[in-house]
Amino acid sequence: MHNNDRPSKPKVGLILTGGGARAAYQVGVLRAISELLPRDVRNPFPIICGTSAGAINAAVLAAGASDFRRAVRRLMTVWKNFHVHHIYRSDPIGVIRNSSRWIFTALTGGAVTRKPVSLLDNSPLAALLGRYLEFAAIQHHIDNGDLAALSVTCSGYTSGQSVTFFQGRPELQPWRRARRIGIAMPIELKHLMASSALPFIFPPVRISREYFGDGSMRQIAPISPALHLGADRLLVIGVGRQLQQHLHERVTADTHPSLAQIAGHALNSIFLDSLEVDLERLQRINRTIEIIPKEILEKTDYPLRQVDFRLLSPSVDLEKIAAAHTGNLPRAIRVLLHMVGALKHGGSNLLSYILFEKSYSRALIRLGYEDTMERKDDLLAFLGCGDFRR
Repeated sequence: MHNNDRPSKPKVGLILTGGGARAAYQVGVLRAISELLPRDVRNPFPIICGTSAGAINAAVLAAGASDFRRAVRRLMTVWKNFHVHHIYRSDPIGVIRNSSRWIFTALTGGAVTRKPVSLLDNSPLAALLGRYLEFAAIQHHIDNGDLAALSVTCSGYTSGQSVTFFQGRPELQPWRRARRIGIAMPIELKHLMASSALPFIFPPVRISREYFGDGSMRQIAPISPALHLGADRLLVIGVGRQLQQHLHERVTADTHPSLAQIAGHALNSIFLDSLEVDLERLQRINRTIEIIPKEILEKTDYPLRQVDFRLLSPSVDLEKIAAAHTGNLPRAIRVLLHMVGALKHGGSNLLSYILFEKSYSRALIRLGYEDTMERKDDLLAFLGCGDFRR
């Protein structure tokens, strides 16, 4: 067979969703994939799309796109040694100052100060990323062909739009859909800080003329950026038990939900629900295309094509894992979380998003690795490496 006759390698888009500390699960998945791939694969994901904490993981992979294994090792090194103080101030003075200012601003309606407020101060994360990430390397890997595009999605607090900032090959075009747009722009630290700014918990970030927060908010089509950027297959790494028959039993509630329970429920709605709906929509479209005759598809003015995808998500509820690692948090943070009910029964959901401690991160990395290895044969075939055997 001549080279020109060989089927083209699938252009797989990697989608890394949001979820704060839960994103450690993604690192375990990526570690397993890096071990399974043939040695000659420089980067299995030419298109990398990240949201919230997933945007940070995505940027690390993009900045190391010429050596996927090395980029994954860098992620492993950081996540396996995380402590809360690497992400947000956990000292008593920092916690009291920030939380008091947050409460005061909420009570006064922001009439006294216009400075962005939040429950926690995530300036340590900005300092860490500033030292750790070489943003100039992203364009270098695009120019040498190891990377087609990187995207980071943020949510505009003024416009209400889901804005995907992307950096990629020159032929890629911006897009505009209902309440979501794509803008070509070099990815910088401010995009990662904005995309990972959990509502209420971390402060919004100004980009150009608007303040932005966590990209999972109002992201009604999480898989859309990868398709706009040219992906024909999608590997989605979620941080919740999605597309599974997993329903909590309804029981009689004796007490009102705590602030932490309400916050955890809201975060689940932001991070998990839209992805599940979008993937179900894609499944329906794929099934519809299957029953439409090929000659009719060829005549239509609207391009319709099937998009194969795989979803990797935790096989265990992450809040249960988080509850077992509460004691590793700094005392000041434990006191603050106790005040909002995060350490009581039902409050560990919120905890699972902000527990940036190495014991919890390592448990999630281990789970991601094991979940992926259970599906290794299917994943290798999906990534175009089906003939490879270890």
